[in-house]
Amino acid sequence: MTEDESATISTREGDAPRSDLQAEIAGRILAMLAEQRPEPGSRLPEQRVAKELSVSRSPVRTAMRFLEAQGFLRSEKGRGFLVARLPAPGEAAQDFPESRLSIIHDRMLRDRALGHIGHEVTEAELAERYGVSRALLARVLARLTGEGLIERLRGHGWGFVEMLENDRAYEDSYEFRIVVECGALRARHFAVDRAKLETMRQQHEEILAAPEQVTSEHWFQTNTAFHEMIAEFSGNRYFQQAIRHQNNLRRMREYAEFTGMASERIVQSCREHLAIIEALGSGDLAWAEALLRRHLTQAADYTSLDE
Repeated sequence: MTEDESATISTREGDAPRSDLQAEIAGRILAMLAEQRPEPGSRLPEQRVAKELSVSRSPVRTAMRFLEAQGFLRSEKGRGFLVARLPAPGEAAQDFPESRLSIIHDRMLRDRALGHIGHEVTEAELAERYGVSRALLARVLARLTGEGLIERLRGHGWGFVEMLENDRAYEDSYEFRIVVECGALRARHFAVDRAKLETMRQQHEEILAAPEQVTSEHWFQTNTAFHEMIAEFSGNRYFQQAIRHQNNLRRMREYAEFTGMASERIVQSCREHLAIIEALGSGDLAWAEALLRRHLTQAADYTSLDE
């Protein structure tokens, strides 16, 4: 029996997951609900969830039963699991610890951003540094690979992607983003998708309702989605590719900075995003560009990689 298989040996229905795998799956299901925002009452088939998360149905069923007890899901005979309610921004299920996978994932990104681990690493080095099994490490590396943050090197070892490794690189990135993102607003095919704009507005308002509960992953995803949305509205794939690449470069540094990021800064950034959203919704692109330029200029000054 493998480590993951033994981890799926469960408890009574509704009990807290007693394994990293179950905790991880429950957290990923909540993240899926937060991102996809299905209508309450819609079906959430076990098989689809298992396929999307690339795991077997047994631990998925255990995690979904637990989330049912938490009030996020409900089940009906003959229909399986249905969405009961969507999680609030940063909301996590109660009664189980954060999975070791997520903990090691975030520690590794922070350590890389701070230069505590090098650009190239081996699995043996990582397993020893973080005190984890090869099985758990393989899952962490698989997640980082899926996020485009690390890649397997020829022969042995892994290589982290390029990152913004010093303040000069960070400042240069923001200088580039100001030119590109503000330029996207002046693209000849720029067109606002009002449905996407409204969804983005709702996501920011939900964060404003409880900024102290926002996780690093949730904040990063919302923040990057906002800027990529503007690039998408340009109708120009080169603007989109440029902004997506900059977001990937920022990811490790953003993780490193988040632990010291005050909720007041999150509130300020959300309000600035909402002002830009309002200008876009009213069709005042010149004002939206002015607000975006000020927002990016101020964000460039907010840097701290000190421990």
